[in-house]
Amino acid sequence: MANASRMKNKKPNWFRRVGAKIKETFSELKRVTWPKFGTVLKTTGVVLVIVLAFLVVVTGVDAGLTALLKLLTGA
Repeated sequence: MANASRMKNKKPNWFRRVGAKIKETFSELKRVTWPKFGTVLKTTGVVLVIVLAFLVVVTGVDAGLTALLKLLTGA
């Protein structure tokens, strides 16, 4: 009786679990609605513009803090 409950709670071997996970992943990917190429291009452009804007802001803050540090230290 104890042996039967142990067999019931035993996990399948590693290869079966990985195979099942891969199969599940591919079946999920079939249900995904992929965006059109134009949409991808537009959103990529928006992301690049935002990243460049943050780059400018961070560079400006860095330059300002560097100038302040030089002013304070007299270097």
